[in-house]
Parts: sequence; structure tokens; C-alpha cells
Amino acid sequence: MAEPRSLEGLSAFRSLEELILDNNLLGDNLVLPGLPRLHTLTLNKNQITDLECLLDHLAEVTPALEYLSLLGNVACPNELVSLENDEEDYKRYRCFVLHKLPNLKFLDAQKVTRQEREEASLRGAFMKVVKPESSALLGKPLLGPWKHQVVGTEPSGSWAP
Repeated sequence: MAEPRSLEGLSAFRSLEELILDNNLLGDNLVLPGLPRLHTLTLNKNQITDLECLLDHLAEVTPALEYLSLLGNVACPNELVSLENDEEDYKRYRCFVLHKLPNLKFLDAQKVTRQEREEASLRGAFMKVVKPESSALLGKPLLGPWKHQVVGTEPSGSWAP
């Protein structure tokens, strides 16, 4: 699929409710216009690595978002996509996403549970996913899988599954 040059044209569709941008080589420079009615967004199999930046942007420009899927991106540590990730990595990722986007009803095709929502409100801020080293993007192995750093601590306070 051809790489889109710009998503500026979407600004003409302020009533857009669903947007599928899978397999488009979109990266961390993704900028969406304000889409106040957008409730479904899929960004599967792109090149997104900076989860927090993306989530902050989506919180700002897509206030009605209820369904988000990020499978197949480096920013989504799903064990089905990479053997270096485990279930706990994915749980922490979901917790952080739900902390940033508390109105989501579905994340990566899985319904958000009441328990996940409660966990996100209590601990989500502490589940920040640290962006992987650039070596991961070059196809070189990482020293370890995803690291989840507790906000406000030294790196020694990081989790390393």
C-alpha cells in the first residue's frame, strides 16, 4: 500500500465516525485533525513507537473515541506479534492506554473490563511504556523486552520482565 503523504484532507470530514488506517507506514509523526465524532480508529500494522505521544494527541483531537486498535506496532507489546513480549507487558500497556483514554470501550479488539478500568484509574499513570531503543527499529535484538518505568523513580525502579 502506498504511503500517505498527508492526512490533512481529513479535516474536511469533521463528522467522520470511523477511520481505518491499517498498513500505511504511519509513524510517530502522525497528526490527525480535530475529529470530534470519531469513535473508531484502527492504526494496526504501522510504525508507531511512541505510545504516550500518540495517546496524548488522540485525547486532544478525538474526544469521542471508544474503539482503538494498535496491534502490529512497536508501541503495542502484544505477545502474538513479538515473542519478546509477554502477557504482563500487554496488561501494563492496556492499563496505561486506558489511563490516557478512559472513555475507550474496546482496545485492540478486546472489550475493556470494569476491572481494567479500575486498575487504570488507580495505577495507570505508573504503567508508562518506555519507548524501545532505536536498535529495535533497525531489526537488532534488544537487551531485553519492553521496560515499564515507574514514574518518578530512578531507572533501577524499572520492571524488566
